[in-house]
Amino acid sequence: MQREDDDLMARIAAGSQRSLAELIARHGRGLQSFAARYLGNSSDAEDVVQDVFVTAWKNASRYDPQKARVSTWLYKIAANRCIDQRRRRFLRNFIWLDDLESDPASEAPDAEARVADRQELSTVRDGIAALPQRQRMALLLKVVADLDVPAIAEVMGTSIGSAEQLLVRARRGLRDHVAASDGRERNV
Repeated sequence: MQREDDDLMARIAAGSQRSLAELIARHGRGLQSFAARYLGNSSDAEDVVQDVFVTAWKNASRYDPQKARVSTWLYKIAANRCIDQRRRRFLRNFIWLDDLESDPASEAPDAEARVADRQELSTVRDGIAALPQRQRMALLLKVVADLDVPAIAEVMGTSIGSAEQLLVRARRGLRDHVAASDGRERNV
């Protein structure tokens, strides 16, 4: 797929709108999921993804396949745009998309189980929101974008060791938040 993406970028650099449409079809959904989860709403995510592909169109001739895979390059642009968007809007709360909560396949058959599922989702959401920005981004790039650690390091402009540490700390922070939340619920 990487070779095909490299070929697409070469055709985009030559002005092929059809190749841009194919690149969007290949990577748009993943970028949208990443941006929506990072920013907390799909409207801002759509703006970010659109900006990512406009940037890719304008800078296709400067893309260097020796430096990064196309997907890594796109996620790096998306990560930077998300940070910019977050700063502009002063977003403070991280929320999952509504469709994750209302997925009928994930709903339990009884009301009590549904309430428990929603509480658990809320606890995880709050835990992710409480993570420092770089830990949250590393975790989302791993879980949502399914990037490997070297790609996460490249997207975030850090070393592989630092990216691994960000993931370890993010997981630990999320685990501690969930454990603390469970303790509070038991004490009620």
